[in-house]
Amino acid sequence: MIPPAEQTHELDRYYRKNVVGICGVEFLWGLGLPVVLESTFLQLFLKHIGASNLAIGLIPIFFFIGSSVFALFSSYFTSHLIFKRTAVIVLHLISASAFLMFGAALLAVGQAPYLLLVFFICYAIFSVCVGMTLPVWLNYLVKIFSERRSVSGLGFMMVAQNVAKLFSSLMLLRLVDRYAFSTSASALTFMMVGALFALGSLFFFLTKELAAAPPKGHPVRQPLASYLAANISHIWRNKNFLYFIAADCEFIVVVTVISFYANYATQYCQIHPAIAAGAFVACIYGGAILINITVGSLDLLSLRSKCLASKLFSLGAMLLLICFTSNPSFFAASFLLGASRGTRMIVFAPTVKKLSGLSDATSYFAVAPLFTLPLAVCMPFFVGQFLDRFTYWQATAYKSVFLTAAVIIVITFICVLKTDFNPSPFNSALLAAREVFDGSSDSR
Repeated sequence: MIPPAEQTHELDRYYRKNVVGICGVEFLWGLGLPVVLESTFLQLFLKHIGASNLAIGLIPIFFFIGSSVFALFSSYFTSHLIFKRTAVIVLHLISASAFLMFGAALLAVGQAPYLLLVFFICYAIFSVCVGMTLPVWLNYLVKIFSERRSVSGLGFMMVAQNVAKLFSSLMLLRLVDRYAFSTSASALTFMMVGALFALGSLFFFLTKELAAAPPKGHPVRQPLASYLAANISHIWRNKNFLYFIAADCEFIVVVTVISFYANYATQYCQIHPAIAAGAFVACIYGGAILINITVGSLDLLSLRSKCLASKLFSLGAMLLLICFTSNPSFFAASFLLGASRGTRMIVFAPTVKKLSGLSDATSYFAVAPLFTLPLAVCMPFFVGQFLDRFTYWQATAYKSVFLTAAVIIVITFICVLKTDFNPSPFNSALLAAREVFDGSSDSR
């Protein structure tokens, strides 16, 4: 195995090349993401083709299930790989295929009675594929940068992604304003998303990774149940990491609110659909870009301070949505939601890697979402059902959702305060977790 000092030097030598590679990936993916993920365009498109609030709530549920349950399989089946770039590329390409299929289907059959079902099948495929991609991709990102330069590298990556998202959201504004949600325009939009995702995935070929460790004899993969049990036990004993995962529930709250607030704006606050589909998203990514530059590329603030700032941003957004209904208040709330999301995207991977205490943290990225899965599934489901059932409450129903979200965010703020972001290597809980994991690893 390469000594840590030499490995840091080698990783820093490829720093610029790796930044260019991942920025190319994320720029092209960023052009497509505003259409399909945490998207105001998508919720308005679904309303246009007859979806209920409960159906719209299935979008984040599919995504969270994909990133929680199916992430385990990619972690397990790639656990023996020393180099993981090929796996990262293949998984990204498969994810891109779902929207190529849906766009082609929409163009071929138009708005048929079963179109909503076709969409959810394609979106479920996308969610499963992205879920399988996430742990391998996140671990790959922290592997190709040294610890001291990982935050700045990820900061540049997220700037590229969010600049592309900002540009794409402005194009969506013009698209919706001109064509509304016509069948041909929507079909071509979804097909373009799939093509951009596929092309962007090829930029991973520009990146360079180092082996985490040399092979130890003939690698034998342990049974999936044993692999899962060992890693759950490892995480469960790492109480410090559990505090961080509880704090990360804010991410679920923010995604849920983003999934519904555009409909609130257009139905009860006299906001034009084109503004909600485009300008809101532009503000979200504007906030993310500012954060990516300041706390990402410039690496301002500590990891703890970054996490606390994320909670303050999202809490401020909830208060704006509860108290005000004008265009400027929605723009400001969108900006703060973007700032919160941008902060989380920068700090999550390095913090998981650091608090795991492992050289290869793929298992942590895969297993950790299981701990937040109940909230990730229940919150969008119950919010959608609540909004459908209490339609007669009108705007008050949505404000009740925002108030509940604010309470949960305050709880996550407390969890950040209880997290030690600089754990001692002699921390007994972490050592106990290491012993469990090392014991299971030796059996492989």
